[in-house]
Amino acid sequence: MTATTQNDIGTQWLAEAGLRPTRQRLALAELLVGDGRHRHVTAESLYDAAQKHGAAVSLATVYNTLRAFCDAGLLQEVTVDGSKSYFDTNTTDHPHYYWEDDGRLTDAPSEELVIARLPNAPDGAEIASVDVVIRLRRKA
Repeated sequence: MTATTQNDIGTQWLAEAGLRPTRQRLALAELLVGDGRHRHVTAESLYDAAQKHGAAVSLATVYNTLRAFCDAGLLQEVTVDGSKSYFDTNTTDHPHYYWEDDGRLTDAPSEELVIARLPNAPDGAEIASVDVVIRLRRKA
């Protein structure tokens, strides 16, 4: 895929969400969706990838851009351990595996997950979503 084609994908991705295609957003969008594959990134891993590709973005810009992408519905934020966030380009409801040994997040097979019953929401509240993160570690 050529850089122009990747840039077109990033431009279209941003346009569909109503986001202005700034230079920084386009550079990060290309890294996230330019090849058409889904991925899970942290702000730090995306920043590192941007630096390797010569994109002039600060870590603060990466954080702000990821937040804007989430707010626009382009990314799903998955929080692990209450302090580490991963950003997923697949925004459909699906479970995840968190690999504790190397801090990786991957998709788990949705078709194998069965949630038989959820508790009733408290009065005046409704369930907005259910996040499933299955923690894994390698067998000794």
